Amino acid sequence: RFDDLVASNALLRPGPLDAGMHLVFIRRRLGQESVSYPHPLLREILEPTYGVITYQEQVMRIANVFAGFTLAEADVLRKAVGKKDSELIRKELGRFVERAVTAGHPKKLAEELAAQIETFGRYGFNKSHSVAYSILSYHTAWLKAHHPAEFMAALLSSEIGNTDKVVQYINEARELGLEVLPPDVNESGFKFTVVGETRIRFGLGAVRNVGRGAIDSILAAGAGRRIAGLADLVERIDLRLCHKRVLESLIAAGACDSLGGHRTQLIAALDGLLAEAQLRQQERDAGQVTLFGDSPAARQRDLVLPDVPEWSEAERLAREKEVIGFFISGHPLEPFRAEVELFGTRTTATLSEWSEQPVTVAAVVTALKRQISKKTGKEYARVVLEDFHGTAEALVFPESWARLNQVIVEDAALLLTGGYSARDRGEDRAPFVVETARPLDELRRSGSVGIALRWSAPRAPEPESVQRAAAVCAGHPGPAPVYIEWSDGNGEAVRLRARRLKVEPGEAVVHALRSLLGADAVRYVKVG
Repeated sequence: RFDDLVASNALLRPGPLDAGMHLVFIRRRLGQESVSYPHPLLREILEPTYGVITYQEQVMRIANVFAGFTLAEADVLRKAVGKKDSELIRKELGRFVERAVTAGHPKKLAEELAAQIETFGRYGFNKSHSVAYSILSYHTAWLKAHHPAEFMAALLSSEIGNTDKVVQYINEARELGLEVLPPDVNESGFKFTVVGETRIRFGLGAVRNVGRGAIDSILAAGAGRRIAGLADLVERIDLRLCHKRVLESLIAAGACDSLGGHRTQLIAALDGLLAEAQLRQQERDAGQVTLFGDSPAARQRDLVLPDVPEWSEAERLAREKEVIGFFISGHPLEPFRAEVELFGTRTTATLSEWSEQPVTVAAVVTALKRQISKKTGKEYARVVLEDFHGTAEALVFPESWARLNQVIVEDAALLLTGGYSARDRGEDRAPFVVETARPLDELRRSGSVGIALRWSAPRAPEPESVQRAAAVCAGHPGPAPVYIEWSDGNGEAVRLRARRLKVEPGEAVVHALRSLLGADAVRYVKVG
């Protein structure tokens, strides 16, 4: 019901949440608690909200119907309660009780109702505002459901300068089945744009060191004709706006990947291309005929990129993060996605939520700062952790740091377990305190990760099928146990561990097994 959305907008605010109004509403809405009304006269007023005073307008109507207040008098009561003016509340509720008794109602009932108004009416929301917000919420939800790519592109563009929000929304877009493409000088605009039905192109405005003037110059250069290559790009842009640092940032962000060559080659070729292009622009500005008669397209065809080694994946991702604020073409945790899902009980998005029990997070250490405790004089560390969901900070106290300072280092992909200080219970953001850390690549080497092969038939798999899978496994020997799973026909899952079969858990064996058994038949599992 639309009324439920209106009530949700009114109740899901700090005041009503602190007073527990939302819990009463939910229990009554679900039929877990009987709905009652202080008086039959109030049924019509409170029935839409299951007897819970939710809106300021309800306070006014109760005062009008039950105590005979005029609407102007009822509005004075509403303002008094809403502004938490204790003296005015006491005065107006005293009048409410007196007028209710005069109207023939029992004094005890009038006082109980006055207490409800003071408790719940204090947080009552303006219904007309809530209806407006609810209409906006409905329209927003409709757009997200029916036009997810356009919706998420607009949402990303609205936070283009907020790295944490962009990371959050990119993850949400991926969960919706959308692909977020890296920036591209031939396809990107200033903001995030939709490419096809399910793809979003990264906006150039989110790349650091690239100003609006430089972006406008690039967009003008690409208008009407696709940019053929790096030489073509530097020839067509305004080099007063698009200087070397701008182009280096664009290359590092992957925005020039469509121009040919790899990023290291483009960086290496930049100085020579810029020098030549600047000379051409100076000649044109001076009205001189260029010394070079060939066209930009011809020069692009003749360009031979330097023969230099490509950046490693780690360096490529590090440079991406430097200019975008996060990883876009990959992630250092990608090789360990199975471990992240199997062993992590928290992500960076939820790591600041206090827990009495130990929690575990799989993340990359992206920053580390050693500090000396003023209290003990011992060294401890503050670290920044990053996973697929964003970043979070953590503390490593002296006792743990003494054990872990060779493990917790920058760029390490780790499985970290820890907890929270009792004094931080109830805090909005509780610091996560690391107690143990283990390299993620060690989990597979130690046999902590296994591979399960599942047959969908409601019976034990045929021996021939198992033998073919075993032959594949035998070609990839290693420390990981192999499990065979099937249904016993009664809906119960059966799992057996292969006694003599162990594999090297990696994409090679998983790909081979999925080619044999099907994509859904092979998965990583936690051992023990």
